[in-house]
Amino acid sequence: MSEEILEKSSDTNENQDDGTTGNKRPLSTSSQEFFEILDDVKQIALQQNGATYTKSLSDEQYYNNAKKYWNSIDPNDDGMLGGFASISYCDVQGSSQFLQQIFRTKPSPGRTYACDCGAGIGRVSKNLLINFFDKVDLVEQDPRFCEQARENLSQTENLGEVFNKGLQEFEPETEKYDVVWCQWVLGHLKDDHLVYFFRRCVKSLRKNGMIVIKENVTSTDKVEFDAKDFSVTRPLALLKKLTQEAGLRIIRETRQKNFPKGLFPVYILALRPVVN
Repeated sequence: MSEEILEKSSDTNENQDDGTTGNKRPLSTSSQEFFEILDDVKQIALQQNGATYTKSLSDEQYYNNAKKYWNSIDPNDDGMLGGFASISYCDVQGSSQFLQQIFRTKPSPGRTYACDCGAGIGRVSKNLLINFFDKVDLVEQDPRFCEQARENLSQTENLGEVFNKGLQEFEPETEKYDVVWCQWVLGHLKDDHLVYFFRRCVKSLRKNGMIVIKENVTSTDKVEFDAKDFSVTRPLALLKKLTQEAGLRIIRETRQKNFPKGLFPVYILALRPVVN
């Protein structure tokens, strides 16, 4: 992200090289170019000061911005994975190995019911969760993605309910799930809302149940804000801190392997309530 900011910053210089050594051309004063540059500056400011900016927005404004972004995305694997559909197999393979490990944990969670949070078009449910659980519920706020998920999972009897809701609004049924799976979605929740979400999920767990989160993390101790989709990428330490605030403890932790260079590190955490 820092390189992107530097590239955008260089485009907003007051005078720009016209390609002739030693010569500069004045910035065009056309309205179109002015607003394009203004938009660039706005995006840079959002990326650099995202935490401050998001606090100035109401919850409705904040979540609507993300909703607008996803409404513009095609309902396919490439859209769900930000143009990296090629990593889907490797992603599912890593997640499958992780699930096998937690089922060897004593006491192990059951295999009756899972919940796929931020399910998109059902990619994770179709390729992973239905192979481990009798039923899988999906939670997804975009109605187009919900429709596509139902179609993608129409040939299986493992599909449970599809909840067309954002996670900030989702109220899961008490003691329903053996595993609540959250992947590449928690960055859309504000910190306090994420803690509340975890607490609601705790109440939804059956005996020996777990919450599994698979998320990008930053390589530094700073939160990075994406002004395009209104999400944040948190440091691993902050993510762990928020789980602790929700009354959760880490049972197992691993880093996803074999992803292309240049992507954020991805960690998978299996969590249980402290009192469980």
